[in-house]
Amino acid sequence: MPAQKCPKCESTDAVRNGVINDRQRFRCRQCGYNFTVDKVGKGISTYYVIKALQLYIEGVSFREIERLLGISHVSVMNWVKKYQVKVPEKNTYHPTYKILSHKELADFMNDRQNMAGAGMIVTELGDKFMLIKWERFRD
Repeated sequence: MPAQKCPKCESTDAVRNGVINDRQRFRCRQCGYNFTVDKVGKGISTYYVIKALQLYIEGVSFREIERLLGISHVSVMNWVKKYQVKVPEKNTYHPTYKILSHKELADFMNDRQNMAGAGMIVTELGDKFMLIKWERFRD
């Protein structure tokens, strides 16, 4: 087990000192301070947090983000709440998205009809690309 660093005096001279709430407790030999170490969980890369929040801002639903990124929709909801991301306003445009390979994206961009009409953004999604296009609602 690696040496634990005391949060009070930053000494690495600590010994085990029992278990509290299923977590190992340590006592610093220098200052006598008792502490526990943080739980180490399955951290999600900040890349995916940022991508999920970008997709949410673009109007993609939580469940769609879950399907696209493979991250729980509950996690995405928690990030939205944690970072206080505002709900996008409803307007006359709605986003549609496509997941494309590099070749498919190049072919899409070469067709002039695909480029006309509404705004679009291309974002990297692992080894693929996501093309988000805003189209006007048809009444």
